[in-house]
Amino acid sequence: MTAPIVQYRDVCKSFGDVEVLKGINLDINPAEKVAVIGPSGSGKTTIIRLLMTLEEPTSGDIVVDGKNLWKMEKNGDMVRANENHLRNVRGDIGMVFQHFNLFPHMTILENCMTAPVHVKKENKDEVRKRAVEMLERVGLGDKIDNYPSQLSGGQKQRVAMARAVVMRPKIMLFDEVTSALDPELVGEVLEVIRDLAQHEDMAMVLVTHEMDFALDIADKVLFLDEGVIAEQGSAKEVIEHSQNERLQSFLSRFRS
Repeated sequence: MTAPIVQYRDVCKSFGDVEVLKGINLDINPAEKVAVIGPSGSGKTTIIRLLMTLEEPTSGDIVVDGKNLWKMEKNGDMVRANENHLRNVRGDIGMVFQHFNLFPHMTILENCMTAPVHVKKENKDEVRKRAVEMLERVGLGDKIDNYPSQLSGGQKQRVAMARAVVMRPKIMLFDEVTSALDPELVGEVLEVIRDLAQHEDMAMVLVTHEMDFALDIADKVLFLDEGVIAEQGSAKEVIEHSQNERLQSFLSRFRS
């Protein structure tokens, strides 16, 4: 058996008096595609923000490729991780956000090149070649010298995905990446994610409300409800055959 690439062990997260995650236990395997669904406020985005080190767990452990993310060993004891440790473990993780987060003063090619060159210290010519190939793959090869302000929302989101893949992560996180898009642009972004899921050998965690899409690409679906994983299993088991009343009520909103 291959060891999980990500492990959550009794992970809890509170914001003030509000407990958002309540003892999450979860394994994500290398190259596994995981969809996370659930009502607003159920803790979906918090799960991936903890993994991206954008939020810190209140308690519990997250292990990435065998290394504890939020804790490190010092003088024989496990202590709170410092920024250097977080950066090193986080280096294998990429994330695509709802609102693109592109650098407005850089061309889209520069957006895709800056982190591999300046953070990972990779060869600039090699990175440029990889970035151009990736932008061509997402249908933006003719836009490499454009700036984000010259692109549609769907194009910006495709740049954000290309930028993340150019970093060659082992784990890719998608946070409701179609929710800020006009409806007519959703399909083009989902198609890029579908292509990545089929051809990239990396784990993917997708917080999504696109149920048909989750059914199509996910190896595993998690249903979060009030901070706990209320249901998990294959996409068919969770989306089509679950007997969980809360899940059925949630899914009924997406059925015509």
